Amino acid sequence: MKHSRRSFFKQGLAGALLMGTASLGHAFGLPDPVKPKAPKAVNPFKLGMAGYTFVHFDLETTLKTLKSLDIHYLCIKDFHLPFKSTDEEIKVFHEKCASYGVTGYAVGPIYMKTEEEIDKGFEYAKRVGVKLIVGVPNYELLPYVDKKVKEYDFKYAIHLHGPDIKTYPDATDVWENTKNLDARIGMCLDIGHDLRNGCDPVADLKKYHTRVFDMHIKDVTDSSKAGRGIEIGRGKIDFPALIKALREVNYTGACSLEYEKDMKDPFLGIAESIGYFKAISDLEF
Repeated sequence: MKHSRRSFFKQGLAGALLMGTASLGHAFGLPDPVKPKAPKAVNPFKLGMAGYTFVHFDLETTLKTLKSLDIHYLCIKDFHLPFKSTDEEIKVFHEKCASYGVTGYAVGPIYMKTEEEIDKGFEYAKRVGVKLIVGVPNYELLPYVDKKVKEYDFKYAIHLHGPDIKTYPDATDVWENTKNLDARIGMCLDIGHDLRNGCDPVADLKKYHTRVFDMHIKDVTDSSKAGRGIEIGRGKIDFPALIKALREVNYTGACSLEYEKDMKDPFLGIAESIGYFKAISDLEF
């Protein structure tokens, strides 16, 4: 009996070692231990949505989509909340957003070609109740923008556009034109357009992070003007490196998806992009 029992334990132990420690309990008739789940990474940034993604859809559709994706921040575009909205209409807008668990955190992009348009943009943001404007002012108007951010105590994030538009093609251009202005003037780092202008958005985030107030996240097919929008994770942008950099610089603003592929039928692409970005964001690098 002793020999048989000794043989049993030897055989069981040998088998367990061959099968791995997870099977050790099975060798002796014991249940496998519960494996602890790896903790999710903690990120300083917020995941949001750029309103332009829904240029072909009404606010109700936009908010239903955000709720289904568990996204709680929206950069407000004027086609959802017009510049001429009354205070009552603005109130109703915010109440509707809140009913879906969404907060409008900024307005824009707003193109500004005159001082009057800058005045209207700042007053609009004040009435909407946000303190971040994503804007595109003519270069010669930057001194006036400087004056307005001091007056309103708002942050002003200049949206860059890649090689398609001569004004603000990349992060370096925004930096060079704003570095000597008020520190509340910076950029909305559109990582796709930055890459399409031959730049490295991860390196640019690290270089210019003190002036990055907002981000448009997207993926593109090529690091040239030929690059087109595609679902996040299928293109040329290194998202693990981007998320690692966001943590390193302690970026606390929004990373808002601006999805520009199939804009009249974007919903599957939006869901895939958000799912990929969330999954990558949960990992430690």
